[in-house]
Amino acid sequence: MEVTNLKSDTSKKALKSTLIGIIVSAILAVIKGLGGIYGNSYALIADAIESTADIVTSALLWVGLKWSAKPADEEHPYGHGKAEALVALGIALALCIAAFVIARESIENINTPHKTPKAFTLIILVLVILTKEVLFRYVIKTGTEINSEVVKADAFHHRSDAITSAAAFIGITIGLIGGPGYEVADDWAALLASGIIIINAYKICRPAIGELLDEQLDPELGNTLKKLANEVDGVVNVEKCMTRKMGIMSHADLHIRVGKDLTVAEGHTIAHEVKNHIQEKLPQFSDVMIHVEPA
Repeated sequence: MEVTNLKSDTSKKALKSTLIGIIVSAILAVIKGLGGIYGNSYALIADAIESTADIVTSALLWVGLKWSAKPADEEHPYGHGKAEALVALGIALALCIAAFVIARESIENINTPHKTPKAFTLIILVLVILTKEVLFRYVIKTGTEINSEVVKADAFHHRSDAITSAAAFIGITIGLIGGPGYEVADDWAALLASGIIIINAYKICRPAIGELLDEQLDPELGNTLKKLANEVDGVVNVEKCMTRKMGIMSHADLHIRVGKDLTVAEGHTIAHEVKNHIQEKLPQFSDVMIHVEPA
């Protein structure tokens, strides 16, 4: 019951942070888009494109979180947690597409004479940077608390938006101070922002691929599992410990050694005690499979 309640609570926290992200990104996308159009700043328009990508990816995240929260069934006995990793890959792909669009338009604008951005666009960018940084800290805190890579990925998406806004701020400032001939600094800033977005896309997809391939979790966590198993009476030692992520929850497979003269029933009882002890101390493990061997 404790594991079930934990999964329900974490899903609610993840969905709440995602909904807040969608609302904030939608408001900022409109503000930046209008500011870029009326303020002659393609860097700000590029920033608006990035915020629009935020809305799309956060919507994907919402669907993924809903999907991954579905209970296990006959066709998916381990649950639907891998949906989170698939959504994280979708977010990374959307970021790459947004980066490509921004880079292409930036290069075109660099080669096309245009007006210098207006000063009021800097005020918009300062507000955007502060808002997105606050949102990043809120979402990353939520992702860390519930141990969700996809929520952390969404947080870094907000951070990338803040970074692109900072790049736009620098580019527009150079254009305003430099005067005629320096207006392309705005476009170079947008081009730089596209590169930063690509880097963030990699940071998002790398752990998602690891989860899909059942990559071993933090070695320190494995040591903690072994320590907890050895605390149970009757366990001689732990031979193997394998861990993997399944959405917001984790799974572990342990091979424990017990006295060779114990009955099957006694070995079975010890295995259950190990599982209960681990889940009591580490409730993020929705299942702990125990294999018993004679010492």
